[in-house]
Amino acid sequence: MPLVKRLQHFAVEVADTDRSIAFYRDVFGFKLTERHGAGECENIPVELTFLRLGDVHHELVLVHNPDKTYRPKPVRPEDDQDGPPMFHHFALECDSREDWLNVVEKVQAKGLTVVRGPVLHSWVDGRGDGSWGENEAVYVLDPDGHRIEIFCNLATIDPDGTHRNGEGVRMEGTRTEEL
Repeated sequence: MPLVKRLQHFAVEVADTDRSIAFYRDVFGFKLTERHGAGECENIPVELTFLRLGDVHHELVLVHNPDKTYRPKPVRPEDDQDGPPMFHHFALECDSREDWLNVVEKVQAKGLTVVRGPVLHSWVDGRGDGSWGENEAVYVLDPDGHRIEIFCNLATIDPDGTHRNGEGVRMEGTRTEEL
């Protein structure tokens, strides 16, 4: 059994904290928990802003270094040909396909940059794109060019390693590597 229970939050560096707070509030409904200035805590030389969707203290942390000169990221990660390794994307899960469709509609209405999708990640379902996860997704960019996946209905794994799609249907012929 793994000792770690789940991935709980993600911290992302941003060039403009106010702009990012507004974006995450307006598009995804995050709430502001706390905001702290650089150096407020002796060992933390950056600004930290804690955002939440539910009742936990935070699920997203915005990090800003007031001494850093920020430059734009390429729209597509594959166009970033030089520099340190970066994260590719982080994902926000919707409780239902209906909720996901509402978010997709909101994203389109706000004119956000959609870098992929809407798409069905599946190599089993004939409507799929040949990729993995058995979930529907759309990928958008935040104001700093961070890629965010918004998805629903991610596959689950049965004890024998067989996948179940978002509707709970066993997908015979699938098998996870590690049980």
